[in-house]
Amino acid sequence: MTLSTKEIIALGEKHLLGNVTRIPLALVRGQGTKVWDAEGKEYLDFIAGIATCAFGHSPPFAAKVIAEQATILWHVSNLFWNEPMVRLAEKLTKVSGLDRAFFCNSGAEANEGAIKMARKYSLERFGSGRHTIIAANNSFHGRTMGALSATGQETLRAPFEPLVPGFTFVPYGDFEALEKSLDKSVCAVILEPVQGEGGVVVPPMGYLKAVSDVCRKNSILLILDEIQTGLGRTGLEFAFKHFDLKPDIITLGKALGCGYPAGALVADALPASALTPGSHSTTLGGAPLAMALGLELVNNIVEPTFLAEVRQKGKYFLDGLKKLAEKIPVLKDARGLGLMLGASLTKPAGPVANNLRDHGFLVNATATTVLRFVPPLTVSLKEIDLLLEALEAALKEVYPEETC
Repeated sequence: MTLSTKEIIALGEKHLLGNVTRIPLALVRGQGTKVWDAEGKEYLDFIAGIATCAFGHSPPFAAKVIAEQATILWHVSNLFWNEPMVRLAEKLTKVSGLDRAFFCNSGAEANEGAIKMARKYSLERFGSGRHTIIAANNSFHGRTMGALSATGQETLRAPFEPLVPGFTFVPYGDFEALEKSLDKSVCAVILEPVQGEGGVVVPPMGYLKAVSDVCRKNSILLILDEIQTGLGRTGLEFAFKHFDLKPDIITLGKALGCGYPAGALVADALPASALTPGSHSTTLGGAPLAMALGLELVNNIVEPTFLAEVRQKGKYFLDGLKKLAEKIPVLKDARGLGLMLGASLTKPAGPVANNLRDHGFLVNATATTVLRFVPPLTVSLKEIDLLLEALEAALKEVYPEETC
């Protein structure tokens, strides 16, 4: 018997850790851009597992791949080769222009691998004392100890100190501040091409290219965290392709498995050579079931026609948000790339997200005053219009004194 929302929440509150503030909503079914709660209410999902469900919920082609692979081989550990793993590695290296791939189970795990790779490579090439990694204020790279150590949000870091040493933080988008931090102890820079948890912050034009150039000039590795931006989210295979550069290392997660646990670290040959046998591994990474699914998903995502549609829908959505900002003062601005968009308010965004949920739309409030929109890449223009209409009504209802 299916439990009610109230019963599901009560059971969870009794038995789950209280480490997450969950929305008081129990979802039991999804199809495409829609999800349903335990009482059967329908919602349009503009969160998509936090930019994870690139093809929406329960895409039939993905379900078919899982079902087929499940009858063949699930897991063998990385003590052995398996065909889906090497085929997905071939695909990711070809599309990214990098040389080697390592598979794991999450984006945070991928960032852990990137941190280890950067430090070991620098130690072997330049000797000791060159281990500092520069990261950005307001960044988010994960919640494991190494990834958290690279995360530039003090409220997340402070309760777990002392963290892994050797990280320096600079303002995101400020090239001069970053350049001044490049002393002889620096082995790598880690950045998000667009900050996600930090409020969908797009860097100034030329910033990432300048960072790439100065890193290359000083033999410093550039790690781009493409966990949220990668695999079609911004309308290209990877966000770095918008900025005329080639990183040394990229990290992936989220859309790689579209909800099934999967992460990847993809690197140029030189830094990749540092992770020799015994230096890094994971029991579940590269499992045939996840890899077969990932390969099918990536093959569909990187289709030029599909990516062009993402760019078109992203522009349509962003234009709609900007037009709304011209009409409603509480909506300060809108920004983003592709279908990774943010609407910045002059007031807290949480009450607006709650209002939208009451009216059948799921959106995420982040960085206190930002509404983040990361719908399935398959979202339609009609569904975007419905969201924009609902957002206008929500802003007027929640902040009537600010929308006159």
